[in-house]
Amino acid sequence: MRLRVARHTSDLERISSFYQEALGLEVLGSFENHQEYDGIFLGIPGENWHLEFTVSPEAPDHHPDEDDLLVFYVPADQYPAFTEKVRRTGAPELPAKNPYWNNNGTTFADPDGFRFVISKMQ
Repeated sequence: MRLRVARHTSDLERISSFYQEALGLEVLGSFENHQEYDGIFLGIPGENWHLEFTVSPEAPDHHPDEDDLLVFYVPADQYPAFTEKVRRTGAPELPAKNPYWNNNGTTFADPDGFRFVISKMQ
């Protein structure tokens, strides 16, 4: 099984640059003018998941909720470096609505206002 998490954005370059800088994700592929959509795939080569971001003439109609989270698990010894790397991007660090994530990770918001958590692998 493979997983793709796809989301529409208003600024493809900004969101792509953010996830590359903040999490070290790589561009795995992209497309232009596919039925008026441009897009990019970001992830880690060889993994069975990636993020897809698209833009089109139609603006996104997002309603991010505090409980809508992408959770990235990192090895415990890499956790401090990962969270510091995200902080350097200027991404807002937010308290999680679910207290579990306040005790087991750090929650940030991406440029579109969607939250993601950096958590230690158990």
